[in-house]
Formats: sequence, C-alpha cells, structure tokens
Amino acid sequence: MSCTVEKRDQVRHAARGIRDCVPTVAVDVVAPNASQYDAWTLDAVLQDAEGVPPEVLRELALAGLTLRPTPSQAEYQHIVATM
Repeated sequence: MSCTVEKRDQVRHAARGIRDCVPTVAVDVVAPNASQYDAWTLDAVLQDAEGVPPEVLRELALAGLTLRPTPSQAEYQHIVATM
C-alpha cells in the first residue's frame, strides 16, 4: 500500500471516529489536490460545541493529524486537521 493510500485511510478512519463520538453536522475528507493545505485534510463541523471536545482531539491524535486553527461560527465548531 502506498504512503498516500495509508494517509487517506488514516484520515477516513478519524472522520468515522468523529462521526461516532460527537454530534456532527458534517465531516469531509479532502484530497491534497483539493485542500488549501496541500495535504490530506479532515474538515468537520460539530453541533453545540464550545471548543474542540476531548473525544475529537483523541481521534485526531490517534490518526496522527495536526489540528489547524479555525474560528467557530455561532453554535457550531469548525475543525480542520491535516495529515
């Protein structure tokens, strides 16, 4: 398996974990060619979250993702993490 496939799978696994552990509006996996970070990117919007919940931080850490700073919007928390 190539490094790119492994990274994609790690980001997808983290996306599934986030969907399962906290109320989410959306969770997307963005390929490097479509990401502003030129890397595999997880883009998530959480409901009713004040900051990034510990469960989400755990999923990101287990996948080896780097959390990028993003502003929250009203009652939603926007999360961006890259591989």
